[in-house]
Amino acid sequence: MVLRPEPTARQVRLGTELRRLREAAGLTAREAAALLGTGRVQISHIESGLTGVSEKRLRRLASHYACTDAEFVDALVAMAVDRARGWWEEYRGLLPTSFLDLAELDHHSSYLREVSILFVPGLLQTEDYARAVFSSRVPELTPEERELRVRFRMERQRLTTPYEVIIHEAALRIRVSDRATSRAQLDRLLELSASDHITLRVVPFDLDGFSRASSTMTYAGGPVPKLDTVVRDAPHGSVFIDSEAQLNAYRVRFRKVKELALDPEQSRDVIHGLTKEL
Repeated sequence: MVLRPEPTARQVRLGTELRRLREAAGLTAREAAALLGTGRVQISHIESGLTGVSEKRLRRLASHYACTDAEFVDALVAMAVDRARGWWEEYRGLLPTSFLDLAELDHHSSYLREVSILFVPGLLQTEDYARAVFSSRVPELTPEERELRVRFRMERQRLTTPYEVIIHEAALRIRVSDRATSRAQLDRLLELSASDHITLRVVPFDLDGFSRASSTMTYAGGPVPKLDTVVRDAPHGSVFIDSEAQLNAYRVRFRKVKELALDPEQSRDVIHGLTKEL
């Protein structure tokens, strides 16, 4: 079987979950391979996302691993047999794979939650705001690279997944470009906050007890909680976090920030007030 030269984050996640099941069962890769009548290298390739696995083999492994969570196994099977090419595939080879992985994660998520401190989240940005953000990248992007990223970001916004976002007032006040761009961005937030699938909350500057300024994050709900994912930005691209302990920690972080944030109507009032200042 031909190995994938660069497996997607979703393919890697499937392999990771199978490895976790095997290790929880106390089996070595060699022992797992014997159960399928294959070699240890094949199991290693499956667990690293370099090769796929059929539904029949996946279910056999889950049975041998004594996994009794039928809903979880069904979700893994759905990941394994999905061969659909998403819209983001047209950008493969043109953009860093982390962009494509993020769009694929969006597409398969049951819901999205986001906390943003310094910038308006990409899913809510206007074209001019996104262009200003990408223009500030170091090393500097060429005009062609910048416009490709802007176009990709605008296409991501076609998403209608339930989206709960918390934005700090700092992100609303920072001018990534000029007054006109900031005003248009605030108007866009007011427009989007009325969407059925978007819930927007603001954390104002004058809030007491807010000490989570480093909690910028995106939390993507999977088909089952075990397949949830947290995305954090890093200098080299997006980092995907999926260990159960860390997922639990980020669930708590989001809940605590949400408890402190204004409700949606109060948040709209804050944004409307900021537009008047511009």
